Amino acid sequence: MIGLSGDKKFVEQITAMEDDFGQWYTDVVKQAELVDYGSVRGTMIIKPYGFAIWENMKQAIDEKIKETGHTNVYFPLFIPESLLEKEKDHIEGFAPEVAWVTHGGDEALGERICVRPTSEALFCEYYSNNVHSYRDLPMLYNQWSNVVRWEKTTRPFLRSLEFLWQEGHTAHATYEEAAEETEKMLNMYADICENYLAMPVIKGRKTESEKFAGAEYTLTVESLMHDGRALQAGTSHNFGPGFAKAFNIKYLDEEGEEQYVHQTSWGVTTRLIGALIMVHGDNRGLVIPPRIAPTQAMIVPVAQHKEGVLDRAYDLRDQLKDIVRVDIDASDHSPGWKFNESEMKGYPVRIEIGPRDIEKEQVVLVRRDTGDKEFVAMNELESRLEALLHDIQQNLFNKALAHREEKTSTATSLASFKETLEDKGGFIKAMWCGDVECEENIREQTGATSRCIPFEQERIAKTCVSCGKDAQTLVYWARAY
Repeated sequence: MIGLSGDKKFVEQITAMEDDFGQWYTDVVKQAELVDYGSVRGTMIIKPYGFAIWENMKQAIDEKIKETGHTNVYFPLFIPESLLEKEKDHIEGFAPEVAWVTHGGDEALGERICVRPTSEALFCEYYSNNVHSYRDLPMLYNQWSNVVRWEKTTRPFLRSLEFLWQEGHTAHATYEEAAEETEKMLNMYADICENYLAMPVIKGRKTESEKFAGAEYTLTVESLMHDGRALQAGTSHNFGPGFAKAFNIKYLDEEGEEQYVHQTSWGVTTRLIGALIMVHGDNRGLVIPPRIAPTQAMIVPVAQHKEGVLDRAYDLRDQLKDIVRVDIDASDHSPGWKFNESEMKGYPVRIEIGPRDIEKEQVVLVRRDTGDKEFVAMNELESRLEALLHDIQQNLFNKALAHREEKTSTATSLASFKETLEDKGGFIKAMWCGDVECEENIREQTGATSRCIPFEQERIAKTCVSCGKDAQTLVYWARAY
C-alpha cells in the first residue's frame, strides 16, 4: 500500500498498482468518487464526477456521429422473445447473458420479454416496416441508451450487469455501402480514442470465433492497459444481408426489383472510462487527458484565510472560464489535502495562488502528468495554460504509445509465446494458419485470445505459431479484460 502526502484525513491508502493492479483499479474508482455499488450485484451508481467524464466522451462521440450524417433515435428497453429469436446466431450468442421479464405485476406473461442486451432485433423490425424503396436508403441511426447483460464476474465500468453505451444501426442498399460505413465508424472510434482519450489503438478485424453474433465480420480497435492486458475499446460490425433475410427487410431498387438491405451496427460503452483509468492512471490516482477532463484546471488558494486571497482566486476563475474548464477548491481543507484530491481526481493542471504569488502577480502551475511546477506571470497565464494543456494531451498519448510499443513482442513458436506472455505480458504478434482449433489451442495453453487481425500486416514467420503449418495472417494476441 502507498500513502498519500498531506492531510492524513484526506483518503485511505491506495494499493500500489505494482502490488495488485486489480485492487489499485478498485481503489482509484472509489477514492476518485467515480462510482458507488448498486444494491443489485454487478450494478453501479455513476457519481457526478464519473458521469461528467462520460458526458464529455458522449459529446465528442455524438458530434462525430452527427457529422457523418447519422440521426439520434430511441428504441424500447424490452424485446419480445419471438422477435429476438428470428436471427438464430444472434440469440445464441447473447443467450447466456440475457435477463428475462416473466411477470407484469402478479400476472405471468404469455411471452417472455428480454431486457435489451443490444438492439439489432428492434431496428430490424423497424426497417422491415419502414424500408420500401431505394429512396428510403440509407437509414443512418444512432441510439444512446442502457443495456443489460447478466455477467458472472463484474467490475465497475469494465464489466457490469447494466451499462451505458452508444449503438449505431444503419441500413444500406449495397454490401459495398455497408462495408464503407463499417470502416468509417471504426475510424471514428480510433479518432476518439487517440485524439480525445490519448489512448493509442490497433485497428483490425476480429477472427470468425470472436466476431459479433450474426455479423459477417467485425472490426475492432484494441488498446493496451498499464498492466499489459488488452481491452476492446470499440467495435463495428457488417451484417451484410443476414439480418435482412431473417427479418424480411426488402426494398425495390431502381429497376423495380426486390433486394435485401445490408446492415451495420457499431458501439462503444462506459467501458471507455475503465480504459482511461488503466491507461493513464498512476499510484496517486486518475490522470485525465485535457480534452476529456470535466475540470481542466483546478485553482487551489493557499492561505485562503488571509485577506484578498479568495477574492483573487475567484477573479482568476472568472478570467479563465471562457478559455478552459476551470474550478476552484475553496473548501476548509488544508492545502495539502486539496493538492492530494486534485491529484486523485486527475485534473490536468493545478493552479496555486497565495499571498506571495499575488504580490508578485504570478501563479504556480502544476502538471498532473509529470508533477512539474512552473511560475507564470498573470499576464501570460491564458496563453501558457492553453499551450500547457495541449502539451499534456500529447504527452499522455506519447507515453501510452511508448508503453504499448515496449509491451509488444513477437513470437514464432508456442514456447516463446508462453514465455513472453508470462515474463512480459502485453500484445504478442504471431502468425496464424486461420484454423479455429489452433486459435482455441493458444487460448487453452496461454490464456491469451486473438485480439485482432491488424489492417497493417507483417509476415514475421512462414508458419503458424500453434501448429507449424503454413501461416495465413498476422494476429495480435493478449490476455484481455
